Amino acid sequence: MAYNEKLANRIREKFSSLPNIEEKEMMGGLTFMYNGKMCVGIIKDEMMCRIDPSLHEMAVEKTGCRTMDFTKRPMKGYVMVDDSGMKSKKDFDYWIDQALDFNKKAKASKKKK
Repeated sequence: MAYNEKLANRIREKFSSLPNIEEKEMMGGLTFMYNGKMCVGIIKDEMMCRIDPSLHEMAVEKTGCRTMDFTKRPMKGYVMVDDSGMKSKKDFDYWIDQALDFNKKAKASKKKK
C-alpha cells in the first residue's frame, strides 16, 4: 500500500483522543473508521474526507479540494484534499472537523456476512 505515512501520522495524532478509531487498509490506501463508519482516508498523498453532502459544492471550491472520483464515478459527500488544501494546521483541522461533524449523522455501511 502506497500512502503518505507523514499524513497518516498527522491524522493519527488528531484522532488520538477519540475512542472507537480503527484503521483499515482499503482503496489502495488507508482509511480511518470512527464509530464503525468511514471518516477520513489517505490515497497516495491526498486526504479523503467524508463530509455532509449538502456542503459538497461549497467544499470543492476551496483550495486543494476536489470531488472524489476513485472509480470514475463522482461521489457527492466524499472529497479529496491535496497538500495545498491542508498545509496549515488550521486548514488540516477544518477538513478533519468537517468529517467528524458528518460522522455523527452518517450511516454505517452494512456489515458483510
